[in-house]
Amino acid sequence: MVPDPSTLPTVVPVGDNPTPIWGMSVAERLRRIVAARGLRNGEAGGGAVLLANLTFVFDPSWLPHLLARPGTILTRDGVPVLAHVAAADADRIAAAMRADQPVAPGGLAVIAAEDEAGIFNEALRKRERPFAERLTPASVPAIERASYVGAYKGVTDLLTKYLWPEWALWLTRRCARAGISPNQVTAIGSLLCIVATVAFWYGWFWSGLAIGLVFMVLDTVDGKLARCTITSSALGNAWDHGVDLVHPPFWWWAWATGCAAYGRPLSHDAFVAVIAAMLFGYVAQRLIEGAFIARFGMHIHVWERFDSRFRLVTARRNPNMVILFAGLLIGRPDWGIIAVAAWTMLSLVVHLVRLVQAMAAKARGRRIVSWLA
Repeated sequence: MVPDPSTLPTVVPVGDNPTPIWGMSVAERLRRIVAARGLRNGEAGGGAVLLANLTFVFDPSWLPHLLARPGTILTRDGVPVLAHVAAADADRIAAAMRADQPVAPGGLAVIAAEDEAGIFNEALRKRERPFAERLTPASVPAIERASYVGAYKGVTDLLTKYLWPEWALWLTRRCARAGISPNQVTAIGSLLCIVATVAFWYGWFWSGLAIGLVFMVLDTVDGKLARCTITSSALGNAWDHGVDLVHPPFWWWAWATGCAAYGRPLSHDAFVAVIAAMLFGYVAQRLIEGAFIARFGMHIHVWERFDSRFRLVTARRNPNMVILFAGLLIGRPDWGIIAVAAWTMLSLVVHLVRLVQAMAAKARGRRIVSWLA
C-alpha cells in the first residue's frame, strides 16, 4: 500500500555544501532522492519533518529507514545527518546540524551510521551497512566508490564481481561528469549487442568477443549510473532488462551458426541439440527463478550461501562467455558452444533441485529466509 504523501514528513535541507558528487550538488542529489520517493522537499511547516544535513551525503536506503521511524536521528560521529522529528524538535536538531555539533537525543532514538550492525533492508531481505559520510573534496573519491558499490545490492556473476568493477566505476564517473544519461549508455550498449551478434553469425569470434565485452561492461555502467545519479526511470529499467532478457539466445544461435564460417561446423544433429538445450535451459531456468520469487519473496540466489556462490558461475550470459572464450583459445569454438549447452542443462538441474529443496523445507515448517539477512 502506497502511503498518502500528505501524511509523510516534509524533507528539509539544512546548510549548504559546494562540493559536487557524481556531477551534481548535494542539494540536487537530495532533491532527486526525495522526488524518487514522492516526498515533499521544502521549508518546515507545522508537522513532522525529515531534516537532511547537506554537510553529509547518505545512501538513499537511509531515507525509507528513517521514514518508517518517527522520532529518530541518524548521526555520524555524533553529528545529526538525518532526523525524522516533530516540529517541536526541528529547530534544535537543525541548529546542531548548522553548528556541526553533536546533539542531545532528548527522548529521540539515535542510529549511529558507523554502527557495525547496520540495518535490515526489507526490500532485499538482507542486512547491509549503507554509508553516511561527511562530503569534502578529499572524501569524494571514497564516497563515490561507496555509492557505486552500494548501487548493486544483490549477488552477481564472477566477471561483474571480479573482472570489471574498476572499469565500470571509471566509466560511470566519466559519464556522470559529462552529463551522459543512463538511457544513452543503454542505447550505445544495445547497438554494440547487435553488432556482436552479427560478428558471431559470420564467425568473427574474436571481434565479437571484444565488442561483446564492451557491451557487457556498459550493461553494468547504465544501471550503476542510474542509481548513483538518482536518474532511474521506468523506460530505462524496462529497456535495460529487456535487452538483458532477450539477447543471450540470439548470441548462442549466432555463435553456433558462425562455427561453420570459422571452419569448425557443427553437424546438423549437434546444432539442433545445442540450440534446443540452450533455449529450453535458458527459459526453464528463468521460470524457476521466477517461481522461487513468487513462492518465497526473494531471489533463489540469496537463499543459502551455496546459492550465492553458484550464482557466480551459473549458466547466465557472462559465465557462458568465459566458456566460449576458453573454447576459442584452443581454436574450438564448436566445443565451446557444446560446453555452454551442457553447462546450461546442468545449471537448470541445480536450480530445479534447489527449488524442490526449498519447497520441501517449507513444508516441514522451516522458514525460508536469505542467508544474507
